Amino acid sequence: MLDSVLFALFLPCLGMSSIFIIYMCLLWYVTTHQPPVTPPAKSVSEKGLSPSELEKLPRITGKELVMGTECAVCLDDIENEQPVRLVPGCNHGFHVECADTWFSKHPLCPVCRAKLDPQNFTSESPC
Repeated sequence: MLDSVLFALFLPCLGMSSIFIIYMCLLWYVTTHQPPVTPPAKSVSEKGLSPSELEKLPRITGKELVMGTECAVCLDDIENEQPVRLVPGCNHGFHVECADTWFSKHPLCPVCRAKLDPQNFTSESPC
């Protein structure tokens, strides 16, 4: 009787130990036999707009916005009385401070990713 009780306790422990050892071996194999991960090649980013080019972007107020009232840079709502920088062509609007910070580093609209060309700020080209 005592032998069958010991056997009944030993068998599950042996099974769990075997599973644990197999798991540890698989974990070791996966961590040591993978090819080294190389970071993706980062494309050379173009520099953003100069302060004089930023001043050429149209300024309106929040109540004049046609497309959405959320600034895609800071994710805050644009209030009616706040000054807004408008992107020519796509008409996406952002807080002036947010737009100036973003566009001084990136020449792309943060919403539609259209490239901003300072020579075309006065033309109406779609995004």
